Amino acid sequence: MMNKMHLAAAALALCAAPAAAELSKIDSAADFKNIVTGKTLTRPLVKLEVSPDGAISGQGAAWAVSGQWTWENGYFCRSLEWGGDDLGYNCQEVRVSGDRIRFTSDQGTGDSAEFTLR
Repeated sequence: MMNKMHLAAAALALCAAPAAAELSKIDSAADFKNIVTGKTLTRPLVKLEVSPDGAISGQGAAWAVSGQWTWENGYFCRSLEWGGDDLGYNCQEVRVSGDRIRFTSDQGTGDSAEFTLR
């Protein structure tokens, strides 16, 4: 039986594609809010809303996603729950190009997840 982590890995693998254009690093909360306000972050099996007031909500596969975020020292820092599982706190580098936004965990040194802004 496939658990949530296997499903997440499969979804990430489906999204893997060569980078077409260089993504620019977002350094300020104001810039980040301008980019995500009124948008849905989407990728296969995932739809998230990241509100300017610090809330995160949506669906990841069949499970609810909820959390909170702040901007600290140039990074998007979030606590997240997915389907009742605590995914913990992590500060992430954010890069954007057009309608693409990429979050890279561990202040840009960890795993990445790329979304389309719709």
